[in-house]
Amino acid sequence: MITEINSIFQQIVGKLVEVIGSLDYLGIIILMTIESSFIPFPSEVVLIPAGYLVHKGEMNFLLVFLAGTFGSLIGALINYYLALYLGRKGINKFISKYGNIFFINEGSLIKADKFFNNHGTIATFTGRLIPVIRQFISIPAGFSRMNIYKFSFYTVLGAGIWTFILIEIGYLFGENKTLIENNLRIASLVLILFVLMMVFIYLLVNKRR
Repeated sequence: MITEINSIFQQIVGKLVEVIGSLDYLGIIILMTIESSFIPFPSEVVLIPAGYLVHKGEMNFLLVFLAGTFGSLIGALINYYLALYLGRKGINKFISKYGNIFFINEGSLIKADKFFNNHGTIATFTGRLIPVIRQFISIPAGFSRMNIYKFSFYTVLGAGIWTFILIEIGYLFGENKTLIENNLRIASLVLILFVLMMVFIYLLVNKRR
């Protein structure tokens, strides 16, 4: 059953990329907006092929980077304002009904709330670098009414790093699926280690204060 669902999901993703991808840089913005919102959509299928097109000279690296980062910001802002205006009760009702579809549960949000109230800026930045978390880190930001300029800055910073890495992987390894998968794993591991180091330094500095 799970295999069938994954197969259907991959087919939907493939068709979506094919249709919207024809819109060039606008297509990247739309797809990355979807990826960065509460819809589970893999950014790898957007930015790695775009990186390969950059390598072939068919797309511009800077424009792809800006489109990917801008789309990520739009998606994050959608989640932020949904949480801000719907409030905790409204989001809880939605999560209780449809949370499993989007790999989110109330327990995850409660933990995120507690952490976010104390460490909002570092959570926004590092959360953008971790799979699954990047989709819903904007929700506790909306609940806590985090300053929108701070939220946008740290979202762009984290999303920009992830966008750059995916474009580079596509640029360097092109259509070699094995090399892409191997280097994607390495990049994800490096990012997790980077996040742990950032959190450690952050907590160390705050403890001294």
